[in-house]
Amino acid sequence: MVLRFIKGVVEKLKGGLSKARGLFSAIFGRSLSEETINMVEEALFSADIGVSLTTLIIEELKERYKKGEFKDTDSLMEALKEKFVKILESNGNELRLSPSPPTVVLVVGVNGSGKTTSIAKLAHYLATEKGMSVVVAACDTFRAAAIEQLEKWCERVQSRLKGDKFCRLIKHETGSDPAAVAYDATDAAIARRADVLIIDTAGRMHTKVPLMEELRKLVRVVQKKIPDAPHEVLLVLDATTGQNGISQAEKFREAVPLTGIFLAKLDGTAKGGIVVAIKERLGIPVKFAGIGEKLEDIAKFDVASFAEALLGR
Repeated sequence: MVLRFIKGVVEKLKGGLSKARGLFSAIFGRSLSEETINMVEEALFSADIGVSLTTLIIEELKERYKKGEFKDTDSLMEALKEKFVKILESNGNELRLSPSPPTVVLVVGVNGSGKTTSIAKLAHYLATEKGMSVVVAACDTFRAAAIEQLEKWCERVQSRLKGDKFCRLIKHETGSDPAAVAYDATDAAIARRADVLIIDTAGRMHTKVPLMEELRKLVRVVQKKIPDAPHEVLLVLDATTGQNGISQAEKFREAVPLTGIFLAKLDGTAKGGIVVAIKERLGIPVKFAGIGEKLEDIAKFDVASFAEALLGR
């Protein structure tokens, strides 16, 4: 799999991961020693890889170093890159599409994670790059701005489409029952023969039990119309969130079966290592990355490109 969706995406990834990338770049060209490996350990901690995974990686690198497997820091860093690729590799990086449309994509995330813009980018990608018709359900009914923003984004996507393809928003009034919106959106997606139904959900703190129960209710309502839905449950994760991202993923997974991560806000402040920690600990693959502010700034997640952007010179 190659990132071809946007020209210069690897360069954008490098820019987005520049903070963490700088930590590792300082190691290249140094003389190989145990002190150098200690520098790698510090860089891993700083990049949000986490204590347990960092410890495992460093123990493995030190063992291989003592066996004489590394001839210089280049080979040491190449081994680290291979380790990251091995952890992140998964057959589940591709978006799973239902053989009987519409494919239902449920999107969850905490407040401020970048969920609304990530949904817009995903809708744009599916409509313009994949030629699919998309219905978006505005089930974040607690925040008026969320509905308005989604409506504007959908209109922008629609303006770029030709022929009979469409990107339509289904909404109710602010404060309406999110499950009722989901029900109507499911009906609309089926009636209009949409290829994909993307369901926005209220941005919520992952520790709020009543809101998580509401999420389960929403899923049950959709399943009355489409029994095998949702086909994808994407957690939008702020790339700058750090180790708190693991607890977010764990709590959301208790409510709904997370199938992937949309890594948002991948800019110069992002460390990025949290996705490696989440994949190693929870087995949840990253499927998309948000690499800018525009609708086009979305990329299918490519393991090798990410590792290169994070660890390359």
